[in-house]
Amino acid sequence: MEEIAIDAIDLRLLELLQDDASLSNQALAERAHLSPPTCLRRVKRLRERGLIAREVALLNADRLAPLLGHGLTALVEVTLERQGAEALDAFERRAVAEPRVQQCYRVSPGPDFVLVVRCTDMPDYLALTQRLFTGDANVRNVKGFFSTRCAKFDPRLPLRPSM
Repeated sequence: MEEIAIDAIDLRLLELLQDDASLSNQALAERAHLSPPTCLRRVKRLRERGLIAREVALLNADRLAPLLGHGLTALVEVTLERQGAEALDAFERRAVAEPRVQQCYRVSPGPDFVLVVRCTDMPDYLALTQRLFTGDANVRNVKGFFSTRCAKFDPRLPLRPSM
């Protein structure tokens, strides 16, 4: 992987975009104290270097609940029978391809994976377990923890050390 150099201005742009990626180039430039052409050029470079992976809208699950239902969020620990690179990669590919899996982490020690899954209800969760876990002969153990409340969700990356 190539080494990518960024400066304080790039970090400021990344922080601002993490707060609100819908800012116009003009508004972003003003907040970063840059000219609009410089801002545009720098953001384009950050995208080309892969530092900005994508821009998404974060939906408000509580506001959508009356329309869609509250849903079910589970944190799921998965332990595989065999932990060779091929077996780990195979399970990871299946988990990542599953639309109900929002996050997939390979972890150590303990289980091999921790997944964050979001389902519409318990029957939907059970169908997910059949597809992803029961049908895989290499899955040895699955332990699910169901969220009763989310106190914090923040996808932003810390770009500077905490003071």
